[in-house]
Amino acid sequence: MGVELSFHGAAGCVTGFCARLSTGRATVLVDCGMFQGSKSLKALNYEPFPFEAGEVDAVLLTHAHIDHSGLLPKLMRAGFEGPIWATGATRDLCAVMLPDAGDIQESEVRQLNRRNERRGRPPVEPIYTLRDAYRTLELFRTTKLHREVEVAPGITAVWWDAGHMLGSASIEVRVETEEGTVTLLFSGDLGPGGRDFIADPEGPSGVDHLIVESTYGGRVRPTPDPATRRRMLAQELRDARAAGGPLLIPAFAVERSQELLADIQILVEGGDIPEADIFLDSPLAIEATEVFRRRGFSPSMERNPFEDLRSSGRLKFLKDPADSDALERLSGWHIILAASGMCEAGRVRKHLKRLLWRRDATVLIPGYQAAGTLGRFLVEGARRVRIQGDDVAVRARIRSLDIYSGHADAEGLAAWVRARGPVSGTVFLAHGEPEGLEGLRDRLTGEGIAADRIAIPALDGRYAIGKAAVSVTDGPPRLAPGTAARPDWHNARAALLLDLNERLEAAPDDPAREALLARLAAALASVDQGQGASGAAPAS
Repeated sequence: MGVELSFHGAAGCVTGFCARLSTGRATVLVDCGMFQGSKSLKALNYEPFPFEAGEVDAVLLTHAHIDHSGLLPKLMRAGFEGPIWATGATRDLCAVMLPDAGDIQESEVRQLNRRNERRGRPPVEPIYTLRDAYRTLELFRTTKLHREVEVAPGITAVWWDAGHMLGSASIEVRVETEEGTVTLLFSGDLGPGGRDFIADPEGPSGVDHLIVESTYGGRVRPTPDPATRRRMLAQELRDARAAGGPLLIPAFAVERSQELLADIQILVEGGDIPEADIFLDSPLAIEATEVFRRRGFSPSMERNPFEDLRSSGRLKFLKDPADSDALERLSGWHIILAASGMCEAGRVRKHLKRLLWRRDATVLIPGYQAAGTLGRFLVEGARRVRIQGDDVAVRARIRSLDIYSGHADAEGLAAWVRARGPVSGTVFLAHGEPEGLEGLRDRLTGEGIAADRIAIPALDGRYAIGKAAVSVTDGPPRLAPGTAARPDWHNARAALLLDLNERLEAAPDDPAREALLARLAAALASVDQGQGASGAAPAS
């Protein structure tokens, strides 16, 4: 009985993780995430799955973030009948996040179809609907950490705390084969450790094969203890107050918002920052905060900070869109937390549109920003950006405080890999941009792991897995969005042009514009000359 491992997301990028494990008896997925970032990546969400959804026996879910869970309703629509195994906290968060994602899909498609009708274009369908999301929740089955579960014939799994967010886990998968049990450990997203409400990442040792996230694989960054982190945040808040205008914090609705709110609450109570009205302007974050109130309180703490947040008169929950719109009438110092964390969707975009041009306003970006996102353009110093069809000058103070990331840095990732040893087979590096993937590969080889035992899968890359041996069984990869019937060189051109369009629309006056255009011309010339012999777009 052969075992095949394939990667259908977060291969060469940090979103959309989905790994498929197939034996002669069963097929399981580890995660089924949504692609985020550039238009060419997001368009993959509309492509058919490169496998038969109805043949999948189970999904093993590492955590609730949409880039790991967001295509589960699409999978269900395509014929998957379950179960979806996850921790109880992950199931509770998905019960908030998946319906929200379905609602966003329907809302965005309604707006797009109104524009398409005016332009004489055919209507489009959402990836999935709110109803689909609720139907998907019926497929969830919960498990506890450290408990072995038979998830499909010949396949068992154990969830280990990943320390990334509430309910997050690394998943150890044990497959019965003719040569014995083959063990694979999927890291999921790994936390940095040393956090208030989340345990440090853990996992078993002596696995056969390791699949590791590489988000920060090329970077070493400080991970301050909670007291130091709060002092750094306090300084940013005092500086924003001194600027005279509002402070806008784009924050992920789940985990980041709650951690920031708890820190702000502690700082206000201690007199470390000026008092302010604090607006949580995200229905999803409000619902997630309730999940944290029930599940996110550590017994070692003196009191539940999330209970304090709920009763605070300073904190206002804004569920109604009209209440969100009313913030435009406020002047002076106040704090707004709004999703999404990378500024790609949600209410934060309208706040950016009305605040970025103001010199007295501050935008504090507290975490990782993927390539191609509006948040990334702001952090990199764009002077103008395009939001909701309008060019907006960037005059506000743009501050980055990358101390709230839920991801381990390069040193933390390498330490986690060392603790899982000895690894008898292959270490697969996924969930990273090229810099992170290559950086972690170089670090691991420098620590003694042979280069031929480290693999960086391509999208839809396939591997035959044995107890220790791995061989590549790649077939043709998926083509870029909208190019399924075109030759590969057309596919490469389409991907390049889509990415360029996104970059120039988001930052029309970026000082790197001319250099970007020159690099694009060179890349297109290379593709045209080679006519796509490699089947992949060159870097732009």
